[in-house]
Amino acid sequence: MTYAQQITRASSLLSDEPNWNGIAADSVARMRLQNRFPTGLDIARHTAAIMRRDMAAYDADPANYTQSLGCWHGFIGQQKMISIKKHFGTTKGKYLYLSGWMVAALRSEFGPLPDQSMHEKTSVPALIAELYTFLRQADARELGMLFRDLDKAREAGNEVEVHRLTTAIDNHETHIVPIIADIDAGFGNAEATYLLAKKMIEAGACALQIENQVSDEKQCGHQDGKVTVPHEDFLAKIRACRYAFLELGIDDGIIVARTDSLGAGLTKQIAFSREPGDLGDQYNSFLDVEEVADLSTLRGDVVIARDGKLLRPKRLASNLFQFRPGTGEDRVVLDCITSLQNGADLLWIETEKPHVEQIAAMVDRIREVVPNAKLVYNNSPSFNWTLNFRCQVFDRWQAEGRDVSAYDRARLMSADYDATDLGREADEKIRTFQRDAAARAGIFHHLITLPTYHTAALSTDNLARDYFGEAGMLGYVEGVQRREIREGIACVKHQNMAGSDIGDDHKEYFAGEAALKAGGAHNTMNQFAA
Repeated sequence: MTYAQQITRASSLLSDEPNWNGIAADSVARMRLQNRFPTGLDIARHTAAIMRRDMAAYDADPANYTQSLGCWHGFIGQQKMISIKKHFGTTKGKYLYLSGWMVAALRSEFGPLPDQSMHEKTSVPALIAELYTFLRQADARELGMLFRDLDKAREAGNEVEVHRLTTAIDNHETHIVPIIADIDAGFGNAEATYLLAKKMIEAGACALQIENQVSDEKQCGHQDGKVTVPHEDFLAKIRACRYAFLELGIDDGIIVARTDSLGAGLTKQIAFSREPGDLGDQYNSFLDVEEVADLSTLRGDVVIARDGKLLRPKRLASNLFQFRPGTGEDRVVLDCITSLQNGADLLWIETEKPHVEQIAAMVDRIREVVPNAKLVYNNSPSFNWTLNFRCQVFDRWQAEGRDVSAYDRARLMSADYDATDLGREADEKIRTFQRDAAARAGIFHHLITLPTYHTAALSTDNLARDYFGEAGMLGYVEGVQRREIREGIACVKHQNMAGSDIGDDHKEYFAGEAALKAGGAHNTMNQFAA
């Protein structure tokens, strides 16, 4: 609905309410446009449609891959989208990612926690709601500035500018984008997963990412000791997420099924199997077993009958069973095919390094069964990207017979190699990694899980070094404020960013000429007008 149509609609409503004195149709129209998404379900419905369109566009052309950055606070997510619109003019193909790791490390009332599902499960939907609160305010702020400019143009009688601004208002692109939200391993059984999924969707999530680890043994995807569950257990949680979407009317909600099997060597239970070759039997076929020749050696052990033999899965002191070494990729492929055949929309394969051909080899096998299989991929800060890609270039050069005598593979991370041919080629491979992996390895969405955790640490370290050192106040002015002004960072006007001008507009709506507004001549934010 256009601005003019909103005014007409509000005028019609107000004409039927003669006692609503002082309510202006124009102000009602503005407030409605500044809040297009009153509820989280409105957001989930809108953003699910965006993701579905983007997935179809990727199927048509892998150059249409999408990206996101991880968030741990609403302000961080807001600033990302404001920056994206500033630099690229549109939010198309750019999402937000909500990382369970960052919720655990930065949002738990217990204090910083490892990524082991020990944080409060309610903190996840709370962060989704917070992110969208900040994104809605970004809409209100941007539209509010357009409305103010429109009022000035009207007062000046500048009809050309009035038309331009009205068109800009009608074509305003919202900052509301999809959030891919990490539900970990579901925080309990399938019912617990369903209940938490509902809360996350009600907060606005259109895409839930769930992993096949054991909930109470969950580990970060890039740490050791990961324990997976049999497929039927995982599929029950995928179905729980789908039921949550359908119950709430988000019929096209997206489920991202994550497999940690590549780096997980353990399982907590033997899968139930009805007959040879069924899904449970396939899961059990990867177990590391030994033949039982003497029944007297059994001590409360589980045994499997196969090919006329009794086999005992090897069990650790932790009561966990281990898989045979070297079966990780086969288990990943089975996980992915099974998930896609039972309700998942996208895959997430957690790997130990960023390597296009490693990912592509697994995806090629998956696509033999599910041709349109697509991935979300974690471009993780847990990888040493510089070292990984320098090693890949070094190894390829060596295999091709090129002279690598100028390089010491054991110290490729050294700054000595930054300006070398090897260093430059590795950097170019990093630069094109997302594009190359989208084309070759079926990756629809690239994300960095923890970027703002690291940028916050780096920028704070730089400021602390300068401000508390010899630079003093110049450390802040030169390193922060002057750059904000010259680079057009909206937050230099932090009062405006926090909603002061929106509040002034509302005061005028509510009280008219009696409004006591903060944005007068003595507001120091006016120093940044230029």
